[in-house]
Amino acid sequence: MKRAGVIGWPVSHSRSPILHGYWLRKYHIEGSYEAIPIPADSFAMEFRALGAKGFAGVNVTIPHKQTAMRACDEVDPAARRLGAVNTVVIQNGVYSGSNTDGFGFMENLREMAPAWRPEAGPVTIIGAGGAARAVIAALLDAGAPEIRLFNRTSARAQALASDLGGPIHVGDWEGLHRGLREASLLVNCSSLGMAGQPALDISLDELPVTAQVYDLVYTPLMTPLLEAARRRGNPVIDGLGMLLHQARPGFAAWFGVMPEVDKPLRSLLEADIKAGQRRN
Repeated sequence: MKRAGVIGWPVSHSRSPILHGYWLRKYHIEGSYEAIPIPADSFAMEFRALGAKGFAGVNVTIPHKQTAMRACDEVDPAARRLGAVNTVVIQNGVYSGSNTDGFGFMENLREMAPAWRPEAGPVTIIGAGGAARAVIAALLDAGAPEIRLFNRTSARAQALASDLGGPIHVGDWEGLHRGLREASLLVNCSSLGMAGQPALDISLDELPVTAQVYDLVYTPLMTPLLEAARRRGNPVIDGLGMLLHQARPGFAAWFGVMPEVDKPLRSLLEADIKAGQRRN
């Protein structure tokens, strides 16, 4: 029986066991997917012991994404470019790290907005953390002609733009509304709008009504940003699909089947998110 899991500290909040468990049942695979809490002070020892315990690999969540990259024997170019690993395959004692966040972002965008094209116009990004880095790299690789990057801390945005290169233009936070003009896609990569966090304070008046509005936040599924966009007629995309799609390459590597993101899986995760909101 093959074993896989997700490592983090804490890790009990992760929904990865739910979605991988669904795929194991759907494809009739004898395997397990476990939540594995690993504290930072024992990471190296416990991480390198996973292979001996029979694990085919793991997903990596906070705070270990950078540490895991340094602990892997091999790291693919995408993960090295982003400076973080979220998926590890263990084979014959060799730990190979990759980052599937960009894949997950683009697959969800293609599924939810099949008519959208990268060359359609500028893309406006809010946030300059690890998620923004993965999203911008994926959009640049897809051929986006211009990335307009806004972050409350401008220096962090400037560092991201310098690291990735390409047509990334960093704007002042106060000028965010002007950065929406002629945009074909607006992506919130920040935590603003997440349950327990302040809402994203932004006027969408300058945003074309045809622009896609994509929020990586999925708790709640319909964030204040998406509610505001939907009211004015913009097509909207929530962040749950990115979570689902980024998990597919790891499952394929560990269990030998490239899984599908179907409606029953999405419904299962939506119900769990709503139940979690009621508990909180």
